[in-house]
Amino acid sequence: MLRIESLTAGYDRSTVLHDVSLTVPADGVATVLGHNGAGKSTLLRAALGLLRPRAGRVLLDGEDVTRLPAHQRIRRGMAYVPQGQQSFPRLTTLENLRLVADAHPGGRSAMAEALDRFPALREVADRPAGLLSGGQRQQLAIARALVTRPRLLLLDEPTEGIQPSVVAEIQRTILELAARGGLSVLLVEQHVGFALEAAERYYVLEAGRVTSSGAGDERAERTVREALSV
Repeated sequence: MLRIESLTAGYDRSTVLHDVSLTVPADGVATVLGHNGAGKSTLLRAALGLLRPRAGRVLLDGEDVTRLPAHQRIRRGMAYVPQGQQSFPRLTTLENLRLVADAHPGGRSAMAEALDRFPALREVADRPAGLLSGGQRQQLAIARALVTRPRLLLLDEPTEGIQPSVVAEIQRTILELAARGGLSVLLVEQHVGFALEAAERYYVLEAGRVTSSGAGDERAERTVREALSV
């Protein structure tokens, strides 16, 4: 589905990613783990086209999209949920969703499906997004991405700073999305247990380099925790 080959990228004179390669399987999940500053968010930005790499390639369904801008990659089925529970704070929950839905064919139907996945959003449908809790804003951000009916979803630490009850719901939704087919996910996540449960493949980033990778299963947890303890 998504293949990143020997990617090097950064900002101004600073190089953040060094020769990074990874694969997100079709209808599957790959997860990227690492400490703060390891380059995880930079990797997602380069994958989406918000940051042009200095070397390497990004391939989507075998097509080289390295030089395509972000909006063209989104038209090809990519969606991105950045860190920080982003939304339009003065618009209500429903208005945030409708803004996306009205720009996509079948958007209203997809919006209803997204609300079914996050029923708590129906209870705050008329509330300005800026007045929602952090967990509600994160659910809204993921729901907005799902309204586009993506084929590849990029999630940047979706459970960071969220109350435990909502973390469980977000984790359940991601696992359900991965299991139903038709959607691939590149997940950046701090919760090792959940990340490995969700993912077929894992990659550990350290100082912008992949230092460990493998199959995402219970046997990998010790290896990953040891890699992250360095």
